[in-house]
Amino acid sequence: MSSVINVLFVVLVFVPSIYSAPPPNLTKDYYQKTCPDFNKIVRETVTPKQGQQPTTAAGTLRLFFHDCFMEGCDASVLIATNSFNKAERDDDLNESLPGDAFDIVTRIKTALELSCPGVVSCADILAQATRDLVTMVGGPFYEVKLGRKDGFESKAHKVKGNLPLANQSVPDMLSIFKKNGFTLKELVALSGGHTIGFSHCKEFSNRIFPKVDPELNAKFAGVLKDLCKNFETNKTMAAFLDPVTPGKFDNMYFKNLKRGLGLLASDHILFKDPSTRPFVELYANNQTAFFEDFARAMEKLGTVGVKGEKDGEVRRRCDHFNKLNV
Repeated sequence: MSSVINVLFVVLVFVPSIYSAPPPNLTKDYYQKTCPDFNKIVRETVTPKQGQQPTTAAGTLRLFFHDCFMEGCDASVLIATNSFNKAERDDDLNESLPGDAFDIVTRIKTALELSCPGVVSCADILAQATRDLVTMVGGPFYEVKLGRKDGFESKAHKVKGNLPLANQSVPDMLSIFKKNGFTLKELVALSGGHTIGFSHCKEFSNRIFPKVDPELNAKFAGVLKDLCKNFETNKTMAAFLDPVTPGKFDNMYFKNLKRGLGLLASDHILFKDPSTRPFVELYANNQTAFFEDFARAMEKLGTVGVKGEKDGEVRRRCDHFNKLNV
């Protein structure tokens, strides 16, 4: 139950920190000879998990973004805190990262270690699992190139100031996206990941208490006020980011923005701001265009800050470095 509650947070499509071109060894068939059952094992592991816990897809998508956002897709977000180091996942901004997402990576890693020990990185597992889960709930298929290595560092103190927040303006969000190689249009496309998932009441409470944001749909605001009335004492209370089709990856998120059904201030501002509104209109009217742009942006996201042989490793356990790093 706790793992389900953990996922009731923002599945913000907040992307990377250091964009770089794919290194030469990042290829679609990277494990063809060394771990030929890689694709099959990932697929056969995520399928029952998603069936048992429908929040897994949204949670894993969010986990992947948070990983790539913090200095690249290197599985640093999976590292557990020890007596020498407070890791990324234990920073306040990551406290509600979904338990089901960590669990699915662990399950896949365990299965792969039995089939091809010491071969597949945790970073590749997270990237592949995210794609498979997105497609399982109706999202677009996109190519995942493989060959990432797991990073050697995970520092909680680096999180603040690098993750976009639920109440940021478009210029603030764009400044973070741009420094990582993403355009304004890609910012909007990736924000469409909010078509699945949840957000805790504390992330949007300022829109309903003490007064309701007049730009929020009145009926929706009434439901949210009732839902979140005790959010300060019951911090697990949360709402769907897409109240219409919360379990389906589609373009309803963008249609909702036009009707005052954007949950977070950073969602609503995409429709309100004249620089991003045309993209919201495009994706609301054309799901194919949204899927195509989201898929390309996800492929790009997967190459952010990728670590190679010299600056990474293949962890034996995804939550621990192979050697102690202080």
